[in-house]
Amino acid sequence: MVARLTLDVIEPADVMLQIAVAHPTQDAESLSITTEGVDLEVAEVVIPGSGRVHRFRADKGQVDVVYNATISGNEPSSAVSAADEICYVRPSRYAESDRLTAVAQAQFAGILQPEELLPAISSWVGTQLSYVTGSSRPTDGAVQTLLQRQGVCRDYAHLVIALLRALDVPARLTAVYAPGLDPMDFHAVAEAAIGGVWYVVDATLLAPRKSLVRICTGRDAADTAFLSSYRGNVELAELEVLAVVNGALPDDDVKELVTLG
Repeated sequence: MVARLTLDVIEPADVMLQIAVAHPTQDAESLSITTEGVDLEVAEVVIPGSGRVHRFRADKGQVDVVYNATISGNEPSSAVSAADEICYVRPSRYAESDRLTAVAQAQFAGILQPEELLPAISSWVGTQLSYVTGSSRPTDGAVQTLLQRQGVCRDYAHLVIALLRALDVPARLTAVYAPGLDPMDFHAVAEAAIGGVWYVVDATLLAPRKSLVRICTGRDAADTAFLSSYRGNVELAELEVLAVVNGALPDDDVKELVTLG
């Protein structure tokens, strides 16, 4: 995995990045954050149950970020906690499940088994929406996405999450590196908690779920943005993301229950 960002700092700001994989292979990652070739002081903050945030103060000028990671083996599996069952069944900023209850119940009434419900929601969202780059605003949530019938990966994920929560299934958004994604970028998918296990749902079908690598997890995109800045003004000038696997990409069957990692 490789991520390169060029930031234009218009006014000095506190910057937070979520681009590092949640569970790195030991000694197989590096992060460089520099301005005019000088390393900036960076603090790593672990968000329990979410991922890692890298935080730094940037003065005016250009900041260059380069992250590299090589991942081997499988991600440690995490059980669905009692806190997860409470937090991730509630409506949130971009997944307004309370406003989509009638839609969810009408479309998926009688589908109780997870091996049927998750593919049904994934397929329904995939047929209702068109993937159109630049079609949504950063402030759009699941309801607006359904009305517009188009969006990008985060919009697909928000709608899946809102529908699942409307059916009392805990669901969350996960930012990932996605080998096979074209064009390559950071990617967003949903995870649903069923039977004590988190299963991946990606209604875009743009990358095989078995090769995804977790970056961070949260209620919705408000918790998983790859770049945030505060008390200043920062613009993203350039972004390059690369994620590949050693060998052939795995097959993906929407009817198969898949866990991340």
